[in-house]
Amino acid sequence: MDALTASPLAPEPRDASFAQVAGAVFWSFFGVRKGRHMQQDALRIRPHQVVIIGLLAGLLFVLALLTLVSFITRSAG
Repeated sequence: MDALTASPLAPEPRDASFAQVAGAVFWSFFGVRKGRHMQQDALRIRPHQVVIIGLLAGLLFVLALLTLVSFITRSAG
């Protein structure tokens, strides 16, 4: 049995909710995640969920920066 396989006595892992995936992606942007949570994420979160939420979070971050820069340059001129 490898490290990611649950023991026969443990309940079967369920899929992660949107909030759980978003939280994991948010904390990964900062590079901070506790070991226990990281292990739970490895069992619950599927890679495609991380990619989709990560791309959306990155897009929102870039749009927020562009909006902020636009606001500052419009106010300064």
